[in-house]
Amino acid sequence: MWCWELLLPLLLIIKDVSGQWNVWIPRDISAMTNSCVVIPCTFMYPSGIRPYRGIHGIWYFGQPYPQLFPPVVFKTRTEIVHESYQGRTKLIGDLHQRNCTLLISNIGTEHSGRYYFRADLGGANIYTYPDFSELKVLDQPNIDIPEEIVADENLELTCYAPDNCPENSPEIQWMHTDYLPEPEYTSDYVEESNTAVLSSTLTFTPRPMHNGQLLGCRVYYPNTTLVYERLISLDVKYAPRSVWVNVSAEVMEGSSVTLHCEVDSNPPPRISWLFGDQELLWDTASNASLSLEDLNPSQEGIYTCVGDNGYGVMNTSMYLAVLYPPSEPVVNGSLTILEGSSISLQCSTQGNPAPTLTWLKDGELVGTITAEEVSVLELLELTPQGDGQYRCLAENEHGRASSSLNITVEYAPVLLDESKCTVVREGVQCVCMATGNPEPTIEFYLPDKNITINDTDGRYNYYTHTDGHTSTGMIKLREKGERLGNGAVNVHCSISNIYGSESFHLELQQEKKYMMAVIVGTIGGVAVIAFIIAAVRYVGHNNKKENGNPGQDLVSKLENPALYYSTVKKDKQCLRKKVGEDGDYQPVGSMADLERQELNYAALEFLGGRSRDGGTSGRGDDGSDYTEIKAK
Repeated sequence: MWCWELLLPLLLIIKDVSGQWNVWIPRDISAMTNSCVVIPCTFMYPSGIRPYRGIHGIWYFGQPYPQLFPPVVFKTRTEIVHESYQGRTKLIGDLHQRNCTLLISNIGTEHSGRYYFRADLGGANIYTYPDFSELKVLDQPNIDIPEEIVADENLELTCYAPDNCPENSPEIQWMHTDYLPEPEYTSDYVEESNTAVLSSTLTFTPRPMHNGQLLGCRVYYPNTTLVYERLISLDVKYAPRSVWVNVSAEVMEGSSVTLHCEVDSNPPPRISWLFGDQELLWDTASNASLSLEDLNPSQEGIYTCVGDNGYGVMNTSMYLAVLYPPSEPVVNGSLTILEGSSISLQCSTQGNPAPTLTWLKDGELVGTITAEEVSVLELLELTPQGDGQYRCLAENEHGRASSSLNITVEYAPVLLDESKCTVVREGVQCVCMATGNPEPTIEFYLPDKNITINDTDGRYNYYTHTDGHTSTGMIKLREKGERLGNGAVNVHCSISNIYGSESFHLELQQEKKYMMAVIVGTIGGVAVIAFIIAAVRYVGHNNKKENGNPGQDLVSKLENPALYYSTVKKDKQCLRKKVGEDGDYQPVGSMADLERQELNYAALEFLGGRSRDGGTSGRGDDGSDYTEIKAK
């Protein structure tokens, strides 16, 4: 506590040179509620004035002018004071010593305000000093808090308690400091303008975790029940220390997703959602959400949430994967290449997850299955068998897609084994078959006659046909009924396209088979005749037993013998045609339009043979009767 008793001797040394009315009182003074306060006061008056009937003094509250009837705080002449000051005020200074110090006890907050002193020296020598002392009555201690508390920077908080009551001296204690890192405490006692203040300073380094924590200062007067407390919440400024976003996610194409971001900082940051370098959304808040609708593959990538509050910047990223089925693969265009060449087929696609790529040729697997976005199929030294459709199939768990191309292999003509000359009923038929790309041209050459037969020659029933890469040519050398003679057939077949030409001699391959068919047919006919004779004899024998005159019936039957016929079946390997009712040939296999099959039959001789029902009958050159049997 300050020593106000020293004030009066100091002021008495001052010489009143000007002879004016003056007063010295503290401009500001404070006290705690229910305690007391001493307002130091020293006044001066002109030296030429002689007090009349002593010196009296009056303390006013709020106003210095009596005519405004301000509340009287203290008055020496009477005990009449304002009711709020009854029994609370006392003049502890000696007015004759020009000391006007005032004590106010048991003060309350309603006593806060300005206090004026008025000197009464008798007669007209009454003067109210315009200077005042402003009293602040506190119900809690003051804490000096910096305008800004920044994390990780040293912080000092000071708690003040007025010490202007001579009856008691305060003490200060800090509360809720257990969580503080290494707090330090210092105390100080300050006297200014004849007032005293006790202070306690708390020093520590705040952390972001201390934001919002409570701290308290307690002021108490020992040996009394007077206790005063004040609590504050720390507003610790700190840069973003964490940015939380969704974990990386996988979503289907066409669906929607919401990305959330929360930033821990003080003050709240400016939150930005970025996709690459593009800012999609921003807001000043502790959290922000980004909604994405109808997603497509172009929206797959890294999304970043950035928090910036002026004290620092922090960001966190997440990856958004957009799942979708493979796109239509991109493949080479259709190709035409020469036999023996090598090529590379490329197939590329996109999908998520990465699709597998499979190469198929005409529906069959070729190459290997790859799990990359690009697949290369190497085709080395291609043969005609490499000709066809190649398809690249892309698949993942969400779908499949494919693209196709055609590879055409061009090659020189090749003669097929079906090329030959055969004996038919009409004569000799020669067939030449060849494959090649482009389709080969076929010509026949008769070296004995030095004749070339092609599609411009109408002789020899020249016929040609093309099926894909296969060309077929056919000629007939003899008409029906013309004998071949003893000379061998000499026919050459010439095949050609832009890549080459060749000539081959066609062998007569069907002559032996034809003779064998005649022999087999004759033997079969004899067997049929034997079977018929046996059957007739068996029937006649039975009739003889039943009618007693079998000979007559037998003669009757012989005069008009029944006509029996049989069809001789050739070996399945030799049968190439089946003759119809009109003797025309019908197609069989790939040789359908090219060959005619000879009619195999057996000639049977009958005694007394006659025609029946339009059958053809007559006498041969050798005088035998005959009947023509037609195959059905």
